[in-house]
Amino acid sequence: MNDSPDQFTDIRATWFDRLIPRRWHPYARLARLDRPIGTWLLLLPGWWAITLAGFGTPDLTLMALFVIGALAMRGAGCTYNDIVDRDIDAKVARTRTRPLPAGEVTVREALIFLALQLLVALAILLYLRRSAQIVAVGSLALIFTYPFLKRITYWPQAWLGLTFNWAALVGWAAMRGRVDQPAIFLYVAGFFWTLGYDTIYAHQDKEDDALVGVKSSALALGDKTRAFVGACYLATMIFILLAVKPLPMAWPSRIFFVAAALQLAWQVLTVRIDAPANCLARFKSNRDFGLLILAALLLLRL
Repeated sequence: MNDSPDQFTDIRATWFDRLIPRRWHPYARLARLDRPIGTWLLLLPGWWAITLAGFGTPDLTLMALFVIGALAMRGAGCTYNDIVDRDIDAKVARTRTRPLPAGEVTVREALIFLALQLLVALAILLYLRRSAQIVAVGSLALIFTYPFLKRITYWPQAWLGLTFNWAALVGWAAMRGRVDQPAIFLYVAGFFWTLGYDTIYAHQDKEDDALVGVKSSALALGDKTRAFVGACYLATMIFILLAVKPLPMAWPSRIFFVAAALQLAWQVLTVRIDAPANCLARFKSNRDFGLLILAALLLLRL
């Protein structure tokens, strides 16, 4: 089977092709509605924090609001990233069919769409308590500088880790009115988790990235990727367990924590860094890891 990146275009035929007017398809793709994995990965650390802060009993209204917020902020982040990277995306096989390099939307239209998504996120933010609002605003500097990191460092994946897991801090503050040590541990766990899975993801584009001068941890690590990702995933589990250490842990919760650790081990043992389809599948499987951790947290006191 040929694993050429050309097989892995960003364009997906999904539910919105049937349910929304064709003229809105480019905007749905700007927001990555055809690829929900990014929304899951942004959402899950927030759900972890809400659940742990509630001692296994999360605020369901808050969980629902975080779904909307994750959709809006992930869409806004991707739209902004596409605006900044439109010239680079046109040179990369996997991204050249995105709406901006493909000419399906103009930069002005993308900016308007970005503003609308940010307004939705703002509406969600205004519902949260003030401490959570203050914490959330702190993420803006990370979000708006991230697209430029790949031009100056081989470690934009580390910056993404800092950015993508901010919801853990916001979720905890929304529940408790402050940021406590367990929230910091969850945030650090999420940082290492993202650093691992996004390094796997970056191997899909490494040949094109090298040609156009874009940097990534995949290019920096090369054949050392498996050991590096393994170390990141080990750190992920250590910091998650540190976050839950003060609480009693029921045996069903322990089972799900073990299952989550095994899922990460499976990724490390089976990833093939020169096979884009394999890398994409391992990357997407991190939704399963995140849901296993969520289940473990929900069952802490069972």
